[in-house]
Amino acid sequence: MQYILGISCFYHDSAACLLVDGVIVAAAQQERFSRIKHDAAFPADAIRYCLAEADISVTDLSAVVFYDKPLLKFERLLETYLAHVPRGFRSFLAAMPVWLKEKLYLKTVLRRELRNLAGLDSKTTLPKLLFSQHHQAHAASAFYPSPFQHAAVICLDGVGEWATSTIWHGKDSSLTPLFELQFPHSLGLLYSAFTYYCGFKVNSGEYKLMGLAPYGEPRFVETIYRELIDVKADGSFALNMAYFNYPVGSRMTNRKFEQLFGAPPLSPDATPGQLYLDLASSVQQVTEEVVLKIARHAHRLTGEDKLCLAGGVALNCVANGRLLREGPFTDIWIQPAAGDAGGALGAAMLAWHQYYQQPRMADEQQDQMQGSYLGPAYCNEEICQLLDSQQIPYQQLSDDMLYHSTAGLLAAGQVVGWFQGRMEFGPRALGNRSILGDARSATMQSILNLKIKQRESFRPFAPAVMAEHASEYFDLSAASPYMLLVAKVNPELCISLPPEARGLAQLAQQRSSLPAITHIDYSARVQTVSKQGNPGFYHLLQTFHELTATPMLINTSFNVRGEPPVCSPADALQGFLATDMDYLVLGNCLISKTEQQPAKLAAARLRSFTAD
Repeated sequence: MQYILGISCFYHDSAACLLVDGVIVAAAQQERFSRIKHDAAFPADAIRYCLAEADISVTDLSAVVFYDKPLLKFERLLETYLAHVPRGFRSFLAAMPVWLKEKLYLKTVLRRELRNLAGLDSKTTLPKLLFSQHHQAHAASAFYPSPFQHAAVICLDGVGEWATSTIWHGKDSSLTPLFELQFPHSLGLLYSAFTYYCGFKVNSGEYKLMGLAPYGEPRFVETIYRELIDVKADGSFALNMAYFNYPVGSRMTNRKFEQLFGAPPLSPDATPGQLYLDLASSVQQVTEEVVLKIARHAHRLTGEDKLCLAGGVALNCVANGRLLREGPFTDIWIQPAAGDAGGALGAAMLAWHQYYQQPRMADEQQDQMQGSYLGPAYCNEEICQLLDSQQIPYQQLSDDMLYHSTAGLLAAGQVVGWFQGRMEFGPRALGNRSILGDARSATMQSILNLKIKQRESFRPFAPAVMAEHASEYFDLSAASPYMLLVAKVNPELCISLPPEARGLAQLAQQRSSLPAITHIDYSARVQTVSKQGNPGFYHLLQTFHELTATPMLINTSFNVRGEPPVCSPADALQGFLATDMDYLVLGNCLISKTEQQPAKLAAARLRSFTAD
């Protein structure tokens, strides 16, 4: 058997993925184990998990594949600094020691880390070490696991080595590059610049900017096109770098950018005023329009009617939804771990199909991602041992009783933490590490945001809906198992609001008969759940449907602000005790907040506060 380990790390969202004879056996982000959000460290814990899942050791591996070529990235760094001398000298001095000590000698670093992880001495032979290019790994993660035998492939992100936007033609096991834009001209970095300017953290707050956009008016679209980005008919573009500081500075934008929009960057955690709402709306519209132009060019270049997407920009589910509705492709498949974490998977699959020249046969009925449920699972015995050891009162229920009881609690307006099966790979909770609520509740959005998730009040929540009922509620022409498409809520379910009721101050307005999942622009980020894809979560939705005649629930990731989604039962229990969640379901164990000792709740909240 051939075992291939893919690794992404040292920039953000480090991860590991293991293939066994080309089949994805395990994949996970390091942050889930370390509990450090967007952890960029060598993914030792994620690798240990992957190896344990296949019951092998490091020495059993055929190859280890890194998702990046560090020498090319170093070349870009040096050329960029030289082009901007003397600007950026402080940034250069800060970056060089890290590169000269570690990143430039990545082969040595990776070998050392693998030896330390496995407890091997320097004489033990390690597996072959391979490197892919960054966008090549993105393209492989998009195409190879997809259900398409041939397709156009688009990768859009901040930057890899040099590339920021690429188009590929995937056919059988080949991936042919057709189009490339290079740093500093980057759609991802343009979006990140506005993310920074509107008070959110780069590389983690972009989805907040996307959620904020519908509250504003796109009145700066022409300004962005006139001053910041020159877009051609084929989707190629150039940024006006006079407004940006990211190539050599510690900030994304500069004073000229501030003068253009008449205000400084918003402070983190400040409530955005109308200016920032309108800027979010404007850059979101520009991003969608550029993505559409690039997609049309990819269609012309390849002649394909299927499209695969990866890269951080592919997590912009509003743009994805518009691409599905207005683009030239009949079907779209998006890698659920579209960001850098997915690079680990792409690098491993690239080695399997290109280095080892293994054939590929796609299944048009399903992709190879196994629902993205590729992380660790925990049995009921392990869960009961944890609860007993911590003296946590609980009920252990049969499957039928568990689903019936949980559906009843949700119908009664309770908030339930739901922990089942294998952890999801990628940024989205897909029904195994989720917090669930009733989409019909007019107060559920604010309850979840403020009391449980402890995050900004404007943030929308996603509906998980039984796949066969999705069209009854949403204008959605395709399955959306990975929660990466935004669709409009069907008009007959909506309640019209006057324009003055569409600001941040009107969050509690009932915009539809499903107010908790209907965003201010009458849209929703939809997850369609099939019986085949996730039988347990589907069973819960089905039971809730039988009880309420509504085949959907709110599904949001099981975490609180500043933390990654939970991985283990212990993580879930800590999150449950530290928040105002009403119930927790761990496997077949049902835990009620009212039955917990006040001292345990106070201690958990204190630990959570200290961690923040």
